[in-house]
Order: sequence, then C-alpha cells, then structure tokens
Amino acid sequence: MSESPPPPSARRWILGTALVVWTAWLIGMVAGDHWGLFREGWFMSITMAFGSFVAGATSEGGGAVAFPVMTLGFQIAPPVARDFSLMIQSVGMSSAALTILGSRIPVEHRSLIWSSLGGAIGMIVGLEFVAPRLSPTFAKLTFLAVWLAFAFALFWINRYREREVRLDIEHFGARHATLLLGAGLIGGTISAITGSGLDILTFSLLVLRFRISEKIATPTSVILMAINACVGFAWKASAGGGMAAEAWSYWWVCVPIVVVGAPFGASFIRDRSRLFVASILYVAIGVQFIAGLVIIEQTPQVVAFTAAVFAAALLMFRSMARGGVRRLDWLTTVREDGAGQ
Repeated sequence: MSESPPPPSARRWILGTALVVWTAWLIGMVAGDHWGLFREGWFMSITMAFGSFVAGATSEGGGAVAFPVMTLGFQIAPPVARDFSLMIQSVGMSSAALTILGSRIPVEHRSLIWSSLGGAIGMIVGLEFVAPRLSPTFAKLTFLAVWLAFAFALFWINRYREREVRLDIEHFGARHATLLLGAGLIGGTISAITGSGLDILTFSLLVLRFRISEKIATPTSVILMAINACVGFAWKASAGGGMAAEAWSYWWVCVPIVVVGAPFGASFIRDRSRLFVASILYVAIGVQFIAGLVIIEQTPQVVAFTAAVFAAALLMFRSMARGGVRRLDWLTTVREDGAGQ
C-alpha cells in the first residue's frame, strides 16, 4: 500500500502542537543552559526518534521502546527508565492524542473514561507500593514477560484476517465498565513499574474481548497511555518523591523529537494494515526478549519468575480471546432475535 501524507487537519495539529512545545522547550533550554546534555544523552534522542513514532502508530507506548533500550542496552536503573518513560510519554503521547482528537480519528470513548480511572488508581498504587518493592532484575523481567505474552495475543488477534469486528462496545453495561476498570487497574500498575502497560492491556481487551477494530483500539490506547503517563508524571513529581535527576537529563534531549514523532506515527497508521504493524511488533518484542535472556543472568529464581509472569499474562490474554468468541455468538443471537420480531 502506498504511503500518503497526513490529512490537512492532522498536519495542522502536528505543526501547531510542535510549535507550542518547541517554544517552551527552547525557553527552558536557554534559561537552564541544558545544551551540554546532548553530549551524554544523544543516544536517547536517537532511540526516541524511533520510539515516539512506534508509540503513535501502535498500541505500544514510547516507554515500550525506551525501557528495554535503557535498562538492557545501557544498564540504566529501571526506576530512572520508568520515570523517563512517563515523562517523555506525557509529551509525545499527549501530542499524538491531540492529533487524534483534533483530526476526529474514531476512538472508543467509554473505554477512555473507565480505563483511565482504573489506570490512575493502578498507577498511584504501583508507584507507592509495588515498584519500590520490586528489584531491578524483576522489573526488567516483568516487562519482558508481559510483552512476550502480548506478542502471542497479537498472533491470536491476527489469525483471522477477515474476522468480524465492531466500531464500539455494543449493549454497554456495568459488566463492561468493570472489565475496563480492571484492565486499567492492572495496566496502570504495570505502567508504574515499566513506564507502559495500560495501553496494551486495554488494547487487548478491546480487540480480543470486545472485538473492536484495531483502527479504533489503537488510537484509543494512545490517548489512554497519554493520560496515564501524565497521571504518573504528576504524582511522582509531586507526592511521590520527585522524578530521577538522570531522567530529566534524558527528557530535555528528547522532547523536541517526540512531539512530532508520535503524532506522525498516529497519522501513519491510517494507511497501514494491522498485519504490517503487527509484524514490526513481533520483531521488536522478539529482539527485546532474546536480548533480555542474554544480558540478564539466568538463575532458577529468574527463570521461575519470568515463566510465572508470562503464564499469568498469557492466561489473561487467552481468557479475553475466549470471552470475545462468546460475545460474538451472543451479539449474533441478539441480532437474529431482533430481526425475527
């Protein structure tokens, strides 16, 4: 499929948002004399050029690229990588979210409400009670295991190329709100550990359980992660003891890049099939997991923890998929009963 430029409305939002952020960033750089940070943090600028684009184009947040590169590739402490991921996504993903909303790209609005609420609770609980008790090694393993399980979920999603999909959650009720709230709670807690998680949990729930089209689920997950990152950033910076100083250094050298990378990714996805995007994610997740196995010392405890987290995540995604099959059968029955009346 040939690539087409972003539509005029998207281009206006991308440019307008970028100009505002670039102006504020430039003032901050000059006032704080932060130009020297590029000498040490240039590798993060390059990383986030790719990471922000992936974040806007897929259900992955930018933290899903930043966290493994920082912790596995450059041996940066997971709390620093997590802080940076939340900080940079509050800019990049928020810019993409504004582009999505301003361009009137369809999203599942009720999911935004309920998953954001659960995500905010999960983020705060995770930052205060879960992440501080998790060792750096186990934080890395949590990321690797959950994302590997997500790769399997993507495979389940894409087994049937012409499967029946929906544009919203039909016959929405309290049970659906509870599922979205629960996914947000779990996803927000994972985000508090690794910097991303709410996006993939809600994306998977929408596509696997509710059979929502990826064209709807992807921009919805982008907006959700933007909100969750802002919540995490605000809480950690104020009530949570402040963001790591090293994370701020990386943030300054990445802001001008992600403010355009993520919105362009959000526009790019308009002209790409879900299989194209899935293929990119398969490769990225596979490389991350293999790199983790090589870099992290494999002890019986490490292997057992990885297997347990992977199995739990896989079981959760599989349960979503099975629930989706039952839901389609139920919707078909409801439709047939309505037609017969």
